[in-house]
Amino acid sequence: MDIKKQFAQKLMDIKAIKLQPNDPFTWASGWKSPIYTDNRKTLGFPQLRSFVKLELCHTIQEQFPEAEAVAGVATGAIAQGALVAEELGLPYCYVRPKPKDHGMGNQVEGELKKGAKVVVVEDLISTGGSSLKAVQALRDYGVEVIGMVASFTYGFPVAEEAFREAGVQLITLSDYNAVLEQAAETGYIKEEDKAVLAEWRQNPSEWKQ
Repeated sequence: MDIKKQFAQKLMDIKAIKLQPNDPFTWASGWKSPIYTDNRKTLGFPQLRSFVKLELCHTIQEQFPEAEAVAGVATGAIAQGALVAEELGLPYCYVRPKPKDHGMGNQVEGELKKGAKVVVVEDLISTGGSSLKAVQALRDYGVEVIGMVASFTYGFPVAEEAFREAGVQLITLSDYNAVLEQAAETGYIKEEDKAVLAEWRQNPSEWKQ
């Protein structure tokens, strides 16, 4: 089993991913969705937490060997980003959604050398908006973002286009397609549900169950 399907199964095992094509969830955005993902649940399972940490580290070492620092995106990836930086022995910071409204007014929390080559750690990519805002904040801070690694992406076309336009290479441990394949193979969903789930992914904002 490849890493994407293996990780998809691990996420389903702890119910970090839930698939309910016939009883959709409502996201904070108001979108109706047949899937709900909460990768932060992995932090509560030591073996899985370590698995995610090590796989993200391997990805960085293979794809971005020139990395000089790691940045986590608040709040979901703060902990995992710190674990990755610790394992790699690299400087670490995290990026807030917006600057603090008191104190030093920081958006980037930590200390990075100007011009440092930074890999961003994220937990979940949906539209890509918040992730790419973090990238821009780091660029404004004065470092070079060389790529992003994340636990999971829905693979929305709008997100893929946004990452292309921003010039950010994104690599994830698993994705929506791997979840669908693994869920169907293990009987977690029915084979006929795959078409519904694939249709949602193409245009989630307009999808009606």
